[in-house]
Amino acid sequence: MENPNSLKESLLPSSLESSHGHHQKAAVKRRRFRRCRSAPLTDRVVNGDGPAPSSETIPTSLHPSLKKVAAFLSIYLGVGVICFYILEPQIAGKKTSDVVDAFYFCVVTMTTVGYGDLFPDSVLAKLLACAFAFSGMALVGLVLSEGADYLVEKQEVLLVRALNAHQKLGPSDFMKEIETKKAAYKCLLVFIVLLVLIITGTTFLALVEKLDFVDAFYCVCATITTLGYGDRSFSSEEGRVFAVFWILVSTICLAQFFLYIAELHTERRQNALIQWALTRRVTNTDLEAADMDNNGHVEAAEFVLYKLKEMGKITQEDISLIMEEFEELDVDQSGTLSLSDIKLAQSPPPIR
Repeated sequence: MENPNSLKESLLPSSLESSHGHHQKAAVKRRRFRRCRSAPLTDRVVNGDGPAPSSETIPTSLHPSLKKVAAFLSIYLGVGVICFYILEPQIAGKKTSDVVDAFYFCVVTMTTVGYGDLFPDSVLAKLLACAFAFSGMALVGLVLSEGADYLVEKQEVLLVRALNAHQKLGPSDFMKEIETKKAAYKCLLVFIVLLVLIITGTTFLALVEKLDFVDAFYCVCATITTLGYGDRSFSSEEGRVFAVFWILVSTICLAQFFLYIAELHTERRQNALIQWALTRRVTNTDLEAADMDNNGHVEAAEFVLYKLKEMGKITQEDISLIMEEFEELDVDQSGTLSLSDIKLAQSPPPIR
């Protein structure tokens, strides 16, 4: 076995007088690092040569199921409509149809819009409204927003294709475009959807609820920001049927828009930090800090880890946790992993 020390390339000043042959070996080593393969599962998924990761490989919280979102929403609205339909005599305000009003009141309560055109008028109705307000906020925050995020990511590919239709992007260029501008494309997509919802709501209020343009726009803004002053609202049966779906989508869309703006700001700050870390000069102090094993040499892996920490990609705690796993797998304590190490580490203990 080749001595590991012979593969180390010294990056400290004492190594500047290395031979030409040593530099050639180091160059070959650097090329080998650059051609390092990714995980087999990742390769198959990206290239389309294998099945998508199962739920056991990727946590379901990262890819929320739309069926699950629909199920939670259906249960919430179903229970809410039944409860408020039964308590309809205990709800005061401008009424149209019992079922429509129960549906409308449930959505207005869930999204915390609270116009005040319908309101609970008994102890039982008030307690039920409080319960549905809290559970509705949790549902919007934990389930529906994830479902909206999932839909945005699905439509993001179509948006990137449309914006770059004049360019012939290969699969790798296409994926790179999405990854490098992910937050920006999310903001743009949600902004377009939000603009369409504002125009649709304003037009509907003007035509169906007979509000003038300014009042219609004012009602739309008060609704999607969940201010819900109550001086303007959906008062007709047709308007409340429309409001059931429009309020739900528009309030969530606005929340997602602000979330993506914050994400875009964070991403830009992160990119600026990365650019600074990659362009600044490497000093002797950097090399000393990167020399993790204090042997006077900085290997490629040590240099990569140091730069990743500088960029804020990883922390020392992350490295410590990974090293703990490495030491557990390195059964023979050789400092390297082999197939025999993996088999021994993962084999069940002998039965006594």
